[in-house]
Amino acid sequence: MATTREDRQIVETATEARQAEPGPSVAALLAISTGLAILILAVIWFVFFRT
Repeated sequence: MATTREDRQIVETATEARQAEPGPSVAALLAISTGLAILILAVIWFVFFRT
């Protein structure tokens, strides 16, 4: 790690502070969960609110 101390503060780069970057799995999880939420709401709407 290339952390340095300046004026009693630890200075790190953005990547070091983050320690990881969200990969494509995070985007896939968001897309799948959003799709499931839409599907569940559509089923509820068709069951209870269709006329």
